[in-house]
Amino acid sequence: MGKLTGKKAVVTGGARGIGRAIALAFAREGADVAVLDLRKEDAVRAAAEVAELDVESLAVAADVASESSVNAALAEVEAEFGRIDILVNNAGFDSASHVVNMTTETWDRMMDVNLRGVFLCTRAVLPGMLKNRHGRIINLSSQLAHKGAPEMAHYAAAKAGVIGFTRSLAYEVAREGVTVNAICPGPVDTELFRGLPEAWRAKKLSELPIGRMASVEEIAPSAVLLASDEGAYFIGATLNPNGGDYMI
Repeated sequence: MGKLTGKKAVVTGGARGIGRAIALAFAREGADVAVLDLRKEDAVRAAAEVAELDVESLAVAADVASESSVNAALAEVEAEFGRIDILVNNAGFDSASHVVNMTTETWDRMMDVNLRGVFLCTRAVLPGMLKNRHGRIINLSSQLAHKGAPEMAHYAAAKAGVIGFTRSLAYEVAREGVTVNAICPGPVDTELFRGLPEAWRAKKLSELPIGRMASVEEIAPSAVLLASDEGAYFIGATLNPNGGDYMI
């Protein structure tokens, strides 16, 4: 028996990077997994990988910044799976810009996807979790929420908001059987990190005590722990697989 056998999970941004690694890790532990991603074809491809692990899978397209899109997508998952036990709010993006040059549109889009999306997806699944008196909500933040970084004020602000949201919601629902926690990875070998300016990436890697990026497979176990019965006593916590970039 796997740690998540019989559980029904949703991973947003689950088609690639950390999200895909978490979706596959959940499936290996026995969970049925819905892969939610902006592009349906990418979600279908990742869901097919999940299905190869002998669990149920579902591919759903949604823009996490859109209330109507989120509500429709998660209603589809609940209709297919019967319930949602685990939500991983992983969907997001990053970019680099000095504040003096940052457009309002750049700021707003960062907040819409990386913070508003966490709220919308969480709100959509909470009624079912509260009714069942069981649920696991896992929010992907970043070590930059703690540390900050030049050219990353918008990203760090959104991810710090995720931590504040995580802690506050944990107070609201812990006694109802729902745990809410965050993961704050450091630099990870993903498309998002590789898309940042080369000079920025080189400087960041030079700061790491471990001296290298993480693989996505080094982040996924934190999500498995928080989703499982073994993680039941983590309430409003932040797990920090960050290579020593910020020691907390």
